[in-house]
Amino acid sequence: MLYLFIRLWPFLLLSLPLLEIGSTQIVYSVTEESSPGTTVGNLAKDLHLDVQELESRGFQISGPNKKYFEVNVKTGILTVTDRIDREELCSRNVKCSLEVEAIVNSPLNLYRFDVKILDINDNAPTFRIPGIVLNVSESAFPGERFTLPNAFDVDVGGYSLKNYKLSPNEHFTLDVQNGGEQTMSAEMVLQKALDREKQPVIKLTLTAVDGGKPPKSGTLHITVNVQDVNDNIPVFDKSLYKVAVPENAPRGTSLISVHARDLDEGLNGEIIYSFINHDNDDNVDKFVINPTTGEITVNGGIDHEKNNAVEIRVQAKDKGSSPRASHCKVLVEITDVNDNPPEISVTSLVNVVKEDAPLDTMVGLITIKDDDADKNGVVDVKIVDSVPFKIKNTYKNHYSLVVDAALDRERASAYNVTIVASDQGTPSLSSTSVITVHVSDVNDNAPSFKEPQTSYTVYITENNAPGASLCVVKATDADAGENARITYTVLNDNNHGIPIASYVSVKPNTGEAYTLRAFDFEKLREFHFQIKAQDNGVPPLHRVATVYVYIMDQNDHVPRIVYPPANGSHTTEMLMKNAEAGVLVTKVTAWDGDAGQNAWLLYTLEQTHTELDLFKVHEYTGEIRTTRRVVEDNSTSFILTVLVRDNGLPPLSSTATIHVHVMELPPKLTPDPKRIIRPNSPLMLSNITIYLIIALSATTFVFLVTVFVLAIVRCHAYCTQPGSCSPCCVSKKNFPEGGTSATGGGGRTAGGGDSIPFISLLQPKAPNADWRYSASLRAGGVSPPMGAGVDSNSWHFRYGPGGPGAPPQHLKPGEVPPEAFIIPGSPAIISIRQNQGGDDDKSDFITFGKKEEAKKKKKKKKEKKDKKDKGKDDGDE
Repeated sequence: MLYLFIRLWPFLLLSLPLLEIGSTQIVYSVTEESSPGTTVGNLAKDLHLDVQELESRGFQISGPNKKYFEVNVKTGILTVTDRIDREELCSRNVKCSLEVEAIVNSPLNLYRFDVKILDINDNAPTFRIPGIVLNVSESAFPGERFTLPNAFDVDVGGYSLKNYKLSPNEHFTLDVQNGGEQTMSAEMVLQKALDREKQPVIKLTLTAVDGGKPPKSGTLHITVNVQDVNDNIPVFDKSLYKVAVPENAPRGTSLISVHARDLDEGLNGEIIYSFINHDNDDNVDKFVINPTTGEITVNGGIDHEKNNAVEIRVQAKDKGSSPRASHCKVLVEITDVNDNPPEISVTSLVNVVKEDAPLDTMVGLITIKDDDADKNGVVDVKIVDSVPFKIKNTYKNHYSLVVDAALDRERASAYNVTIVASDQGTPSLSSTSVITVHVSDVNDNAPSFKEPQTSYTVYITENNAPGASLCVVKATDADAGENARITYTVLNDNNHGIPIASYVSVKPNTGEAYTLRAFDFEKLREFHFQIKAQDNGVPPLHRVATVYVYIMDQNDHVPRIVYPPANGSHTTEMLMKNAEAGVLVTKVTAWDGDAGQNAWLLYTLEQTHTELDLFKVHEYTGEIRTTRRVVEDNSTSFILTVLVRDNGLPPLSSTATIHVHVMELPPKLTPDPKRIIRPNSPLMLSNITIYLIIALSATTFVFLVTVFVLAIVRCHAYCTQPGSCSPCCVSKKNFPEGGTSATGGGGRTAGGGDSIPFISLLQPKAPNADWRYSASLRAGGVSPPMGAGVDSNSWHFRYGPGGPGAPPQHLKPGEVPPEAFIIPGSPAIISIRQNQGGDDDKSDFITFGKKEEAKKKKKKKKEKKDKKDKGKDDGDE
């Protein structure tokens, strides 16, 4: 029941208009070290409480000293529960009492009373050191005094130190000086002259006795060494010096100078001043004395709150061979300075108050403490700023914080109550404490995104690690507690045909969205999903934000070399000796599966031989050409290594190896009738070659049929126009720009007019017998000019974005570049006429394939034509 009350009493405070605190002062007495269960007093009777209601009202002891006492709720008797050590609680203070609090509920009342702790004789007087040694000259006169260490008894009053006793001897007596409980001291007085020859060492015992019954005591061993010569002692001007100094005086501050005289001469008359600190008192160390002048100064660290007075014993000793000394006392009074600001402590606080709490509802209990004295320790407490709370003084330095105005959480969900405590010192010191009071509310606000930001855009590089962070979706809720606790979830809708839950997830508490899988730019470029932010109120409220994710390409594909093929066999290119500079040797073709600059390819030629300066490669097209004329002293074969590198970071690269063979004019080759090509012969065309020839033939056929049908449709449309009087023909204006007319590449008709007969489209001109050979085109370098006529059987392959030197056009994975249709090493000869300028125009053919006997055939045909033309000329004449 008591435990339940302790847990519920803060909430009970909220339902009471104001805590009623008893003002009657009750004082009990109990001796220290009383055993648990010792009766202190009838608290219920003295507080005029009904004993029958104590248990139901939860009557209990509270406050900082509640561990020492408890109250019997059946009888109302206050008893001791824990060991009470008066010396531990109150040190040597004469008055020692504990302030105890008692709380009763229904109505809630707080009672305070004092329990005086009575001392018992449980400590004996003690000396800080076990013994001392005194060097006394044999010429010492009777009446000379010797200071003895003080004994200390932590008990006070009648059980404190009461007397000193000296063991019986014939030379010394004891003079006890009783200046009060704190200043009792003893001096040993010489009564009979010493004789070193009879007794060089005297052993004595000093006994300190307290006032207990029976008394307790402590002893100090005194060893007196009898010395000779020096017969005069230093004498102080005064036996007691008094001085006052403010606390916190800086180091080096002068307090007072003591002075002593010695009638001896020489070293026996020179005096050295020092402190006598047999007790090892730390307070004495806060001062220093000049050994020559006797000036006493501050050494630092004096504090009125720790000790308001210090007694210093000063010794004056001469420098004789058997030095003699005397002493005096210096009483230093440490005055208070206002150097301690008030301390504010909150002993009990209700953190949450309902916004409909009535006036004077208690929020917290506050205690103020100031260690300074007099006005320096008097404190005024107030609240700064305008808040709906006020402070009430309940008892001495105890205050309560209560509600002073109506609360409205929609206007303010929390208040920072700034309490200022100022003392009355000069100058005044103050302390500030801020107490935060929260106002509770209901769940009437849905989560909201910032600004309000309901969409987020995220860029992430492909090949990310699963678990990579995408973004942090942050929502806020104006409510408090569970009503403001937000949970984030991903709405599981479909995106690109796959549930979004397999793509991303979100941390429920932080709103950090992260990936569940690695993304591939080549498969997925972008997607979006929604995140719901929902509070924990009843019923819950929520809002939704959309996250757009864009996947960025990463350079994760190595350039793929299409030609020369990387099938394990090397590629050999032929180069004629005496070929001029700029001759195209071959072309390296490659593509990259990446996008953007990661797919931009650069071609470089690795220089591995001194004669490789004969060749160069175009960095964008991959064309390998000669840099100078091939002369006799060049090698007959070269191995070229072309490095293809993309523009990614870091760049990836591949290499292609090409064998170039320099040859003389090839001999005429005649077919060998005895050579039979068997099905398994290597000379037999491979299946792939046959498939490519078939595909090329089919493509050409479809292209020609398409052109034929288009020409008929255009011609029919022209002939059926009203007022048309010319025969059906194909005009260049009926074709789009770019060379789609039936004319040549120059845009002229065969006769130089604007149109040609339609029959010319159906009867393409036979190819000229003049063939030209280009070895590089066997590698796939087919690029006739744009605008070739449809009847010229011309092809146009675009493998770059346009213009010489431009980077190669990006090919998607699985696409086949135009070069794949070229059959390296095939005996087939395919010719393309680029321009058709006239009957004898021979300048625009591109021939690729084998070129055996090509030059001889061309030469013979030219000779026959010359003879024929000559014969015609003779006939004309």
